[in-house]
This record gives sequence, structure tokens and C-alpha cells, in this order.
Amino acid sequence: MHPARSPKPRPASDATPPKPTTATGAATPAPATDGEAGGPQEAWDDGLIARRVTGAASAALAAERASAGEQPHRGPGAQVPVPLAYDGPLRSRLNALRELVGLSRTRLDSQTLAEAGRVLDEAAARRKLSGRHTVVALAGATGSGKSQLFNSLAGVAISETGVRRPTTAAPIACSWSDGAASLIDRLGIPGRLRRRPMHSPDNEGQLRGLVLIDLPDHDSAAVQHREQVDRILKLVDAVIWVVDPEKYADAMLHERYLRPMAGHAEVMFIVLNQVDRLPGDAADQVLDDLRRLLDEDGIALGEHGEPGATVLALSALTGEGVGELRETLGQFVAERGAAARRVAADLDAAAAGLRPVYATRRRAGLTEEAREEFAARLADAVGATAAGEAAERAWLRNANRACGTPWLRLWRWYQGRGEATTGRHAVRAQADEEATARQRVEQAVRTVADRASAGLPAPWAQAVREAAVRGSQGLPEALDALSARAGLPPGRPPRPGWWPVAVLVQAAMTLLQIVGGGWLTGQIAGLMAPNLGVPVLLMVCGIVGGPLVEWGCRMAARGPARRYGQEAERRLREAAAGCGRARVLDPVAAELLRYREVREQYGRVARSRSGVV
Repeated sequence: MHPARSPKPRPASDATPPKPTTATGAATPAPATDGEAGGPQEAWDDGLIARRVTGAASAALAAERASAGEQPHRGPGAQVPVPLAYDGPLRSRLNALRELVGLSRTRLDSQTLAEAGRVLDEAAARRKLSGRHTVVALAGATGSGKSQLFNSLAGVAISETGVRRPTTAAPIACSWSDGAASLIDRLGIPGRLRRRPMHSPDNEGQLRGLVLIDLPDHDSAAVQHREQVDRILKLVDAVIWVVDPEKYADAMLHERYLRPMAGHAEVMFIVLNQVDRLPGDAADQVLDDLRRLLDEDGIALGEHGEPGATVLALSALTGEGVGELRETLGQFVAERGAAARRVAADLDAAAAGLRPVYATRRRAGLTEEAREEFAARLADAVGATAAGEAAERAWLRNANRACGTPWLRLWRWYQGRGEATTGRHAVRAQADEEATARQRVEQAVRTVADRASAGLPAPWAQAVREAAVRGSQGLPEALDALSARAGLPPGRPPRPGWWPVAVLVQAAMTLLQIVGGGWLTGQIAGLMAPNLGVPVLLMVCGIVGGPLVEWGCRMAARGPARRYGQEAERRLREAAAGCGRARVLDPVAAELLRYREVREQYGRVARSRSGVV
């Protein structure tokens, strides 16, 4: 390896002409060499973007191209930029993330979704640009020698080096082939800071498609320098981190950059520079310690054919190891997969950041047990059990009235003359009953909301609880109205078919009593011949048979009365459950369904793989 040398003008026989600049200072691409497009060989400048042509010559060249209908910035051998294309899995992940963000906008704050939105925007912007180029940033701390490595890869002193710190005040771009202008525009690098490497068929062929960005120092004292580094690192396809033997373990580098970017290992190079300063096998020891630190940062190392970060040791000053880096970088660029891998890594990072607001360790939802308990609580609030018991008592009361002895019915009528016509006794004040019912409804809503939101991430649990609270507004009043409509049916309970027979039998028993009593009275009055046996027997049969018939009817009425009460209770329970379901459970279920949808989309974002076609 040889150290980087200052560029010298090449002979006219194997040189190409300098590239004219536009009015803003941005360079137009150089024409292709004879080996690229079969064109004539012309003079080559010193490796910098040529800005030595006069304004008149530049204007004349632009007018000539316009008259010929030629697109600016495209030489005869230049290739038209081909947009980047993502493969099916990566497109599926991006679509899932877009759907995820759309479904979550009303549930999550904009700050939580900001990074996901940025990833989507940058992925869409990168897809529209050239897929034949790979943008690689050269990042490092003050004094790490990254600018010297930048010049060594370009073969010409493009970036300023020296003892003054910080040396690199603004990012500088160097492109090894035409068609990368839009990519560099995306980085916000002006035309005056765009360069081309020294003309060399081997160099250009090996690194064709590479766009190398020399960044300011990430530990610069100037805040604007660090801001530029952070901004561009989010936009490039890959990063070469340049460290030196003194600062390779710097906490700022590992905590602020390497550790957060551990998921981007496949698009990272970690280069230990200035190994010429290390004696003996010290370079190997430092390199091993660097690998240990990277492993602690969670960065996978691309060793033994496994995907991960590439770790190299070199000296940009002496040229040792630069050729290996150039070869590795050339293979990396030739694969044309860095942009897609970067987008996939950004998706992984966004998914990891969103995990607390989507992932849950338990199954979320309303269980059947929770639904039944909610319905039971509402039924208690409307007094479904009491209504059923009241219906059962009403049925029995009607049965007793229909099948009881006339004397007992007369006695009951006499006792009930002074009672209220409704036959109901107020157990507690109406206001107390309403307050108690309202408290039961509120408690039922709180309980079902807590059960439905248990285990959900905080934003979705809050949304479930808010949906339950909104639905509970006006629920007690609705239950009261429902209780009045679905309670006891108007009028008397229905009569079974055996009641008329029982009434006739009871009338016959009463008739026997009357006949027996009249017969005895006639005998006592001397109107009839004495014969106590028959009238006494008739009276005894009527007196004993009447209560027996009433008791038998009461026993027979228990079953129908119970069924009638159960039917009234069931009807009121179903009405209360339907009201609670429509007002509370359905809105809660809708929120849970929305969460399941976003959870499925999140699973697609977090688990799919990516690539590029």
C-alpha cells in the first residue's frame, strides 16, 4: 500500500477533459472515457470538480446542449438513474406500518408516531431515487483520520486535513459515477461541495455506484456540525465509522451512535484507523477489544459469513489495509442492497420503539365470563330477581283467588280493604333505591372496563375505559325505562286450563256445605224428618274438601308460577343485558377490535424480512 499522494495532471493521451460547472457552481458529469462508452479520450483535471472554465464557455455549452435536446448533467456515457425497487416482504412491511400509523392516529399522540412517519417518508423518498447508487457516510470523531481516509479512497486530496480542529466543517460528497445528483440533493449538500475521485479505470470500476460523504466530526464543539451529522446519518444507506486507537472506546460514540444503531449492523463498517501508530501486535489487541465493545453494544459482527458489521484495521496515512476496505466496499456497493437493508433496519428500530404501545404479554379482550358478570350486575341493578319473584307471587295469588274456598276469599277481602290498591309496600325511599341502582350500574361499568383493558398497553387501555365511560352515560335512566317496559306484563297472569275445573270442584264443595247446612237447619226447625247422617256427611265433605282442593291447586300452581316468574326474570335480564351491550360492551369491543387490527399490523412490521429487487 502507498500513502495518499497529491494529485498530478495526467498526460493528455489518457486523460479526460475537466467538467464544466453550472451557474450555481454544481459540476456537470464528466463525459465517459474511451473504455466506458467508446468515446475519444480527453484531458482530465486534478480530481476536483472543475470550476476553471469561464462563464462564457459554460453558457455556450449549455446552449449547445439545449439546442440538441440533450438533458443537462448527462454525458453520452452516463446512465439514466433507475429508481430503487423494494421486494415484496419489504413493501408488505412498509404498507403494514402505513396502515398501523393510520389506525393509530386517533389513539396515540403525534410524538409517539413521529419516528414511524419519518421512516415511511424517507423510505418513499429513497425509493424514488437511484437504485444503482449506494450512499455511504464516513463518520468519526475529531482526529480519527476520516478525512484522510476519504482522500485515500478518492485518490485525491478532496477533504481538508490538518491539525486544526474541527477540520471538516461541512459534509463533502464524492460520487464515483453519474446519476447521483438527486441523492446528494436529498442530503442537502450544495454543488460547491460535490467532488469526483481521481480518474482511474480500476478505481472507478471497483467503486462504481458509490457516493461517499465525508461528515463533520460527531464530537465537534460546534453544535451545527453535530446536527448535520445526526441529520445525514438518518438519510444515508450505510455508514463507515472511523475510530482511532485513542478514542475507539469513547462513551459518546458507543452510547449516542453505535448502541442505538445496533440494528443497522448490516449497513455499518467499523474501521480502526492509524494502526501504524501501534507497535507489534498491539493493533490486534486493540481490534479484539473493539470487537468486544461492539458485542456489548449489541452490534452483530459479520464474521464467518454471517450478516453484520464489517470490522477492519488500516492506516489511511500509509495505505495499509485501504485496499482491503476498497475491495470490501466495492463488493458491498455492487450488491445494491444497502438501501433496502437500511430501510429494513429503520423499520426494525421503529417497531422496537413502538413495542410498548402495541405489544402485550397476555390475551386482550372481553371474556365470556366478564360479559356474563356485567349482565348479571345490570340485572341486579334493575331488580330482575325481585321482578321474577313478584311475578311468581302474583301468579300464586291469582291461583289462590281462583281456587280458594269462598269463605277464605271473603276473609282475605275483608283484611285487604284498608291496604293500598297496588298491594305493594315501600321497603325504602325511592331516592335511595335510585341511588343504589345507579351505584350498581357504575360499579358494573368500571369492573367490565377494568377487565377489558387489563394487560393492554396504556393508550389502548385508556381508550377502552373511555369508551365504557361514554357508553355508561344515561345507562341508569335507560335501564329504568326498560324495567318499566319489560317488567310484569299488564293485566292478570294467564290462567291454565285446569283452573275452571278446580273452580267447579270448589263450587261443588261449597254447595255440599250449603246443602248439608240447610238440611240440618230444616231438621232442627222440624220441617224435615230427622236424619243427621246424610247432612252431616255432606257438610263434612264440603268443609274438608274445599281446603283440600285449595291445597291441591296450590301445589299444582307452584310449577307454573315458578316458570312464569323465571320467564319474567329472564325477559328483564335479557333486556338489561341488551341495553348494556349496545351502550357499553359494543363500544368496548370496537376498541378491542381496533387494537387487534393494529396489533396484527404491528406483527407484520416487526416480524417480516426485507430485500430489494
